[in-house]
Amino acid sequence: MPPLCCGYLSQYTNHHLVAFLLTFFSYVLLHASRKTFSNVKVSISAQWTPSTQIVNGSTFSPGETWEDNHLFADEKQATLFLGALDSIFLFSYAVGLYLSGVIGDRVNLRYVLCFGLCGSAAVGFVFGTLTEWLHIYNVYLYCGLWILNGLLQSAVWPCVVAVMGNWFGKTGRGFVFGLWSACASVGNILGAFLASSVLKYGYEYAFLVTSVVQFAGGVIVFFGLLTSPKEVGLCMESETGLSPVETDTDSHKPLMSDEEDGVEVYGARHQPPQQLDEPEEESLPAVGFFQAFCLPGVLPYSLSYACLKLVNYSFFFWLPFYLSSNFGWKEAEADRLSVWYDVGGIIGGTVQGLISDCMGKRAPVLALSLAVAMGALVGYSRSPNDQVINATLLALTGFFIGGPSNIISSAISADLGRQEALRGSQQALATVTGIVDGTGSMGAAGGQYLVSLIESKLGWMYVFYFFVVMTGGSIVFITPLLLNELRAMWRDRRALQHQL
Repeated sequence: MPPLCCGYLSQYTNHHLVAFLLTFFSYVLLHASRKTFSNVKVSISAQWTPSTQIVNGSTFSPGETWEDNHLFADEKQATLFLGALDSIFLFSYAVGLYLSGVIGDRVNLRYVLCFGLCGSAAVGFVFGTLTEWLHIYNVYLYCGLWILNGLLQSAVWPCVVAVMGNWFGKTGRGFVFGLWSACASVGNILGAFLASSVLKYGYEYAFLVTSVVQFAGGVIVFFGLLTSPKEVGLCMESETGLSPVETDTDSHKPLMSDEEDGVEVYGARHQPPQQLDEPEEESLPAVGFFQAFCLPGVLPYSLSYACLKLVNYSFFFWLPFYLSSNFGWKEAEADRLSVWYDVGGIIGGTVQGLISDCMGKRAPVLALSLAVAMGALVGYSRSPNDQVINATLLALTGFFIGGPSNIISSAISADLGRQEALRGSQQALATVTGIVDGTGSMGAAGGQYLVSLIESKLGWMYVFYFFVVMTGGSIVFITPLLLNELRAMWRDRRALQHQL
């Protein structure tokens, strides 16, 4: 059984801490800029439609009409277009993930990461700030910029997961990656805080602040990030006694192994590292895209994540808008309240990652959490018009949905990218991460337009029913892996009892 939290952290050096923090804050800044768009949808919708009011300090003047902006005649059309923009972003983001994962395994991760951060910051500035300052309102321009933004942002996640995989071995991965994967939720909280702080001056200033901060972060990462221990003449074995290859030779076993009998499984996990005969890391070629797609566990977890990310990103994109339109709360209040979903996700990812480490299995923890999440979604859909109760239910929902989402996108992606099936071709972590997250983004992309369509035709209650169905679908896709892991746990237990 792995040691507990203090044992996990004590084995790592200052280099590990720097890699952890720089990759963490890279994605924090990216998600903060991404969250800005969802937090200012009400202001953007008001700017694009007829109005005689100044909304949240927006520069939309009483004399302007929708003909001046040449966009939409009413709020419903603007809402549908905002949903379409979410889908456009996620589709381009998904396509980019499939490509950037392969690129990340072949090009210096630092270059790809910084290009994505700085390029995305520039596009966000043009989309939300420059167009408003110059009063350029064009549907095709917005779509083109958001496609480019999705492609640029896709370069970040596979790179940061690959860097983390290079620095941290399998021991304690569930806890370390569960804690680290809170970067998305921390970014959401930071983005909501920044947006709500400057929204009274106009939504364009929310884009301005987050874009500038993200660009500065990209520059810092470029000059400060070390992508692997090799860059400073270190290796995991010398620093921690745990090399990435040595600690990951049984990475596939907690996920999908169903071949060994109990005695063999128990014995294999206790072999000394020096008995393993590994090739030199420099001679290992990068794995191909289709070969990575066919690795054990990649397809089931990718499809499961597609359903789960649809729900998770629907909360990400639409929660502030839902709170404002459904309960009549001010946009800034809705932004601040929405962070409780991310607080729940942070705690959920860390706690569930630690539990999965202690169990040596991931799928049972995920399945149980998602089953409870279905009930949490139903409960939240019936939340009264009370901010305290709503925040409590929101945190619980985030715990059971955001937690599994964080685990699949980080710890499990690293498990899959370092499994024994890759012996002889270890350069696959970024590729596998891109496949899992790319497939998840495809599901999320299709869902965002469906959310706006279902809401406009049937109302928000049916949107939550849709979320429940998708969460159930996520469980269905990992059921074969769940059964394999439960059988393996039973065999291990019987083998241990037999030896005792």
